[in-house]
Amino acid sequence: MGKLSKSIALMLAVGLAASLALMFVLGQSAPERQGLSLSSFPSASAEQGRYLARAGNCSACHTASPEQPYAGGVAFYSDFGLLYSTNITPHNDQGIGAWSFADFYRAMKHGEGPEGRHYYPAFPYVDYAQIADSDLASIFLYLQTLEPKDIRPPDNALGFPFNIRSLLRFWKLLFHDASEFEPNSSKSAQWNRGAYLTEALGHCGACHSPRNLLGAEIERYALSGGTHMSQVKLGGYRLWSAPNITGHATGLSSWTEEDLVQYLQTGKSHKAIVHGPMVDVVMQSTRYLSQEDLAAMAHYIKTLSPISQNETDNNPNIAELIEGEVIYTVHCGSCHLSSGEGADGLGVSLVKNPIVQAHDPASLLNVILYGPDLPQRPFSVDRSNMKAFGKRLSDHDIAVLTSYLRQAFGNRAGRVTEAQVAAQR
Repeated sequence: MGKLSKSIALMLAVGLAASLALMFVLGQSAPERQGLSLSSFPSASAEQGRYLARAGNCSACHTASPEQPYAGGVAFYSDFGLLYSTNITPHNDQGIGAWSFADFYRAMKHGEGPEGRHYYPAFPYVDYAQIADSDLASIFLYLQTLEPKDIRPPDNALGFPFNIRSLLRFWKLLFHDASEFEPNSSKSAQWNRGAYLTEALGHCGACHSPRNLLGAEIERYALSGGTHMSQVKLGGYRLWSAPNITGHATGLSSWTEEDLVQYLQTGKSHKAIVHGPMVDVVMQSTRYLSQEDLAAMAHYIKTLSPISQNETDNNPNIAELIEGEVIYTVHCGSCHLSSGEGADGLGVSLVKNPIVQAHDPASLLNVILYGPDLPQRPFSVDRSNMKAFGKRLSDHDIAVLTSYLRQAFGNRAGRVTEAQVAAQR
């Protein structure tokens, strides 16, 4: 509760201090674009919108049940409470069937509904605002072709003061830029396409960037790793860490562009096998992208400047490393090998592994405790048979094992405590 209490105190202090000085500004709604209509974008099409919606992974966040696509109801856990995604089928009452394109544009660019109601940034309009207007038109056309679903998602369950939507006006003044993506003229067309897909449509920073106390992405650590809460099948949530995808040694420095393309297209490479929340990204989004777009994303990501959040003064002691190595040899070595390189078809490489080196070890701990949450067959027919070690090993054993992994095989990350292991159970 410490982090949440600080968040509440900070939000209240900032909101109260600014309310009088910014009263006029805060009272304004999102700016309108004069004459905005679908007729302004004759090249827009529902088919193109279908592709773009997949690039934006809209279905993963707006589909709680495969039988009710895009009908909303997906739970999003946060430090501020529980939110549910909305119904974006063209149902007139429960969905967006009564919306004009101007309404849709306002939501995507400014995070505001037709009635002036502010949306919480769990809906990544901060990133979607960069999408080109013509692409927004195509996405809107595609959503209009969906089957209307008369389904009302559950109400959000947010604590005070986060249930006061009007406070989001000030949040947007601090953290939201509604500007469209502008190509960098000094870069290639491939680089710019990759940047657009990664930063705007793909909104990779929503998971791969850390957030401040008010839930906004920290720009100076962009794409260097983040922690988020993901719903689990039996209810509740589990913490996951999205790894550093910059060019730092704790990130993707050892990956080639070809490694990235293979991973995003097939969910696996010698470097990694997709698991956890990233399964939805690959299964519902990136595997459908064209070879050219995947190559553009990989090219852009591999040009990201090296950034790291890792501390260098929190290393395990020699005794912990020795104990961790013994546990690794007994339980992990047959599949991942003594070199950490991994045996073909059995274990992925642990060498300079970004998940192993993540600032937050949550995802690594989840894999050890519960086994990898892999895609369903037949997508991953040769998937790993790694067992869950949560019942086989104690919190102490897992702590020293993960501490060892984060120091061995070229990895350079801090030690893991028993308390961190216990928090993931």
